Amino acid sequence: MAENVKERGDGSAELVNTMSDNKHASLMRPAARYYSAIKDAMVCGKGRYTFVKDVDDVENGAYDKPLPCFGCGIGWFSFLLGFVFPFLWYYATFLYFGNYYRKDPRERAGLAASAITAMGFSLLLLVIVAFRWF
Repeated sequence: MAENVKERGDGSAELVNTMSDNKHASLMRPAARYYSAIKDAMVCGKGRYTFVKDVDDVENGAYDKPLPCFGCGIGWFSFLLGFVFPFLWYYATFLYFGNYYRKDPRERAGLAASAITAMGFSLLLLVIVAFRWF
């Protein structure tokens, strides 16, 4: 860490450590890195702000992108559209048992709902066929 001397208005001085040369700065969260950089700029620039990073160049998290199928995810989309086209419930069940939700955990609830609905629909079809034959 680099050490700087910060002078106060009353004539006294204090020794200040800056994080600009910190080898562990990449391990910090992005917000903490920016705060540290601004804090360093304040110490070195004697109270003047400096431009740190472009506002449009923000690092997104792993799940900040919207889900497919109009933002509700494949599972819920299949669940809702399955009432019109029941085959979509079976498609979502195949995705659920194929661990598709590991790619994006936000899909798990919708895929599970579709799998449960597919099971219920299958039982309903089985009961209807059984009563028609006997």
